[in-house]
Amino acid sequence: MFVIKLINMKIKVKYINNQLKFNAIGKGEWIDLRSNARFELDAPKSKYQKVTYSTTLIPLGVAMQLPKYFEANILPRSSTFKNWKITLANSMGIIDHTYCGNNDEWLFSAIAFDKSIINAGDRIAQFRIRPSQFAPWWVKLKWLFTNKIEFIEVDNLEGEDRGGFGSTGTN
Repeated sequence: MFVIKLINMKIKVKYINNQLKFNAIGKGEWIDLRSNARFELDAPKSKYQKVTYSTTLIPLGVAMQLPKYFEANILPRSSTFKNWKITLANSMGIIDHTYCGNNDEWLFSAIAFDKSIINAGDRIAQFRIRPSQFAPWWVKLKWLFTNKIEFIEVDNLEGEDRGGFGSTGTN
């Protein structure tokens, strides 16, 4: 008889704001993230045929220590544009396992297409965890047998701060 043993993946989570704790996973397969502060974004402005858009980095109130060879993919929720007329400026946010220090708070790089107010606690983004492109075959195979992700709340992450969002290179 062939028996498959399912395993749980454990991920350490540091909540920057304890009021923004997420529930994994209620409805759907992605996990919602909330704005950690209130932001007011202006409508685009036009001058001499040049359009200037209002942009900001919205903190999401969470930092995580992902396992080696794993990454988080962050996207806007399907209702984000409808509700706030913003989208993610870089299309998709990718958090790799090295972005795992106490001050490595996940951010949403917003670009506004109309005047908008995002309040603290608004669900503006969602994420999922997946193996990175450089994960060896045995990590990808183990991922196939992962039953669920367990988020372990911690006060401190063991990783070194990476120095800010968008810090993998200078270009």
